[in-house]
Amino acid sequence: MTAYPTDEEARDLLIRVGRLLYEEGLNTGTDGNFSCRVDGGAHLWTTCSGSAKGFLTEADLVKTDLDGRVLEGTAKPSSELKLHLNVYRCNALAQAAVHAHTVAATALASAGVGLTEPLLAPVPLQLGRVYVAPYALTGTQAVADSILPYVKDNNAVLLANHGALTWGKDLWQAFTRMETLERCAQIYLQVRALGTPQYLTPLQEQELHDYGVRLGNFEK
Repeated sequence: MTAYPTDEEARDLLIRVGRLLYEEGLNTGTDGNFSCRVDGGAHLWTTCSGSAKGFLTEADLVKTDLDGRVLEGTAKPSSELKLHLNVYRCNALAQAAVHAHTVAATALASAGVGLTEPLLAPVPLQLGRVYVAPYALTGTQAVADSILPYVKDNNAVLLANHGALTWGKDLWQAFTRMETLERCAQIYLQVRALGTPQYLTPLQEQELHDYGVRLGNFEK
């Protein structure tokens, strides 16, 4: 059974994750947004529109239902909350999500290059295949719907010319998956600069993914 955080714990986690993303150089300014489910998964806390994610306070957070209706807080939720809501609707394991504009992952997204080939073990083990969702205007339902084909069986997606989105069983897992995604993107770019990548075999990729299923990273 999923252990959901209390409202207070969720607000604290969002503030801490925002600070860590900023300190690690994974997010800057008002970029990105994060959310965390509470109340048995029926509601969530999320960052508000225009907030500086590295310096969040409780005033920058709002509680909503799974249709995005505000239940607590006076700020306006991010227009990209729609991305998070689609993740929660489509992936039964997802209880938190992190959207950020990390440098290497966003570079890949802007080049239309996903992490779909079996190059790095953490991808099939933790993230699944990381596809690039088609471009859509930020903040619209179209950008939220662009990720729908990639959510159920994976834990990350790139948004064309925009950024990256990860999710997990809690906010820490969603955050660490963003770290993993960015590091894998950096390594991929280095490998391509060195020459021809040496990919894992299909069997090796399947073994890693099966291990990820046993670890609870993916649905069986």
